[in-house]
Amino acid sequence: MPTARLTIDPHFTIGRVHRRVFGGFVEHLGRHVYDGIHEPGHPTADAEGFRADVVELVKELGVSTIRYPGGNFVSGFRWEDSVGPRDQRPRRLDLAWHSTETNEVGLHEFSSWLDKVDSELMLAVNLGTRGIPEALDLLEYANIPSGTALSEGRIANGRTDAFGVKMWCLGNEMDGPWQLGHRSAEDYGKLASQTAKAMRQLDPSVELVVCGSSSAHMPTFGEWERVVLTHTYEDVDYISCHAYYEEKGGDLASFLASAVDMDRFIETVVATADHVKAVLGSEKTVNISFDEWNVWYLTRFHDVDRIEGIDNWPVAPRLLEDVYSVADAVVFGNLMISLLKHADRVTSASLAQLVNVIAPIMTEPGGPAWRQTTFFPFSITSRLAQGEALELKLDAPTYATAEYGEVPLVDAVATHDAESGRTAVFLVNRSQDEAVTLTVDVSTLGDAALLESHTLSDDDVSARNTLADPERVAPRPNDSVRIEDGELTVTLPPVSWTALSLG
Repeated sequence: MPTARLTIDPHFTIGRVHRRVFGGFVEHLGRHVYDGIHEPGHPTADAEGFRADVVELVKELGVSTIRYPGGNFVSGFRWEDSVGPRDQRPRRLDLAWHSTETNEVGLHEFSSWLDKVDSELMLAVNLGTRGIPEALDLLEYANIPSGTALSEGRIANGRTDAFGVKMWCLGNEMDGPWQLGHRSAEDYGKLASQTAKAMRQLDPSVELVVCGSSSAHMPTFGEWERVVLTHTYEDVDYISCHAYYEEKGGDLASFLASAVDMDRFIETVVATADHVKAVLGSEKTVNISFDEWNVWYLTRFHDVDRIEGIDNWPVAPRLLEDVYSVADAVVFGNLMISLLKHADRVTSASLAQLVNVIAPIMTEPGGPAWRQTTFFPFSITSRLAQGEALELKLDAPTYATAEYGEVPLVDAVATHDAESGRTAVFLVNRSQDEAVTLTVDVSTLGDAALLESHTLSDDDVSARNTLADPERVAPRPNDSVRIEDGELTVTLPPVSWTALSLG
């Protein structure tokens, strides 16, 4: 059995774990909003038509800030369509996902749903087909208490208090040729800077996210960040990162090492941002909002799910409803480890997405809601990761991958909360056929005791939770954990994700 060794010392910190790292993303896409979070005819639906069973699962998931309403959807979205009397809202064609948007759920309804799930709104403005005037109108409608035409319109629409939205995204994936209003880095950077300056004139307290690359594999990656930040560095607080991973061609070994790519992505964007900071002689630091990340079988969308036809614009079609395996969940948990390992610079992140669409939660119309395999690493990490992320000393054997070269069999991160004295350790074993015995030096934690343990693994790494078998996969306590003389030992099964809480 391979062995690995890890040293934890709460004196060596990376940075504070921000709650916004455990954010989510809700886009008007497929069955996410309609038949997902909102289904008026469902047995659990409340007076506003929101499914109470979904509300409880989202609360259990522990999401903080939720990005809305897109995504590709936002680049063709007219925000005015989503407010006012429902029976007067127009039906529009959504070009991003070739669907019909009814606008039954809009800004007011979604804000009410956020109150139910205890989350904060992160709003995106349309810089694809619209621009500065519309962004200012939305900001005035949302954040000015009263006394103007737009703020009084909000009050007339039933919301006396301002929404008070703090985080705003300046468009979405504007580097992508698929995006409505796609622009060059030069043109987008100028527009984003102008929009940011205008928004700050109206509300200086807003926190702004400028679009980075939609993937580290875009041909403009790196140069896009440099040019955009050269225009916007003093105007924004964050630059976005987006990344999705899938197993390709049966190469499970490379897929299990996907977090290596995320690490490199983050570190490259940080280096580029800091380069621009140095060139400009700036005193501020721009951090990362990793506001789209997940496992997504994108090839399936292109091959199976794509909707086409001038006369084919369905309402809430079944789109991007990936069913996640144990292996997917282990990679997913490893991506969360990467986010925490960069807690000094990744201070906001959004899991894309939450319900039905590449989601940890699935629903059936008129039927149940259930947890996908990816639900568990998110909900457990969100609950246990508190305080400071720690810089660890990890010594582990490596294995060869076709995509990333030699990578460690084990990946890990730990957090420590000085106030409660609790430490959380998150671990993955990427080996497909061998358990790993991990020894952890916890002597600096004092008289450490195990509070809880969770391991997600299965003899069948393709096992999934489905409508027919919604509880097939779940984490179990790891009974191998031992603590003696300042050392913790734990056995990590093949293709597994593990979380330990110590106190």
